Amino acid sequence: MQTLSIKNVHKSFGKKTVLNNVTLSVSKGEILALYGRNGCGKSTLLKILFGTLKANNIELLVNGTATTPKASRLNKSIAYIPQHPFLPSSQKVRDIIPMYHQNQELQDAVFYDPYIASFTARKVSELSLGQRRYFEVVLLANSSHPFLLIDEPFSMIEPLHKERLKGFLNSIKRTKGIIITDHYYNDVLEVSTQNIILKDGLINTITTKEDLLKYDYLKSV
Repeated sequence: MQTLSIKNVHKSFGKKTVLNNVTLSVSKGEILALYGRNGCGKSTLLKILFGTLKANNIELLVNGTATTPKASRLNKSIAYIPQHPFLPSSQKVRDIIPMYHQNQELQDAVFYDPYIASFTARKVSELSLGQRRYFEVVLLANSSHPFLLIDEPFSMIEPLHKERLKGFLNSIKRTKGIIITDHYYNDVLEVSTQNIILKDGLINTITTKEDLLKYDYLKSV
């Protein structure tokens, strides 16, 4: 079983502690959902895992072997999809695919996706937000990386694209361990296999929507 584990992650910015000895793990076949209010450290944690932000302390294990975020990125263990656009807007979809995948089989997996195939001739700037987000997820999820970090995949996209994304995530999790963050908690709960919430720098396990109320992520009405 392929497993990504982190232990004792600590991150502070000046006197403000954002992550306080955070510990979690995700295995192939699982989608770990990470909830929390804005500014609680969700994106910070993903960036630390990907190695683009340095933690004050972290213990990282990939399949039981100790490593570093930078090494795991270089070894292509972890792929990261940020919440902000990152694809060149002037390029056509069909030209971007080989930029990310030299392997013809991986290129075909993206190019012949039933939905992406309908807009491969268009520039990224011509795509709707939902089309672009779906393309970004499928593009990176079809890499050889066993672990995938996705920041806000459902944010501000149309319901139809949310359903497409949920269907794709459920299919790809057979070969990936996925960590996902999003404020659209109902959509995330439909695909997640385990759920945790980050509050005051600490991780808490949740099992139901009511737990989101318990930890003040949602407000009762």
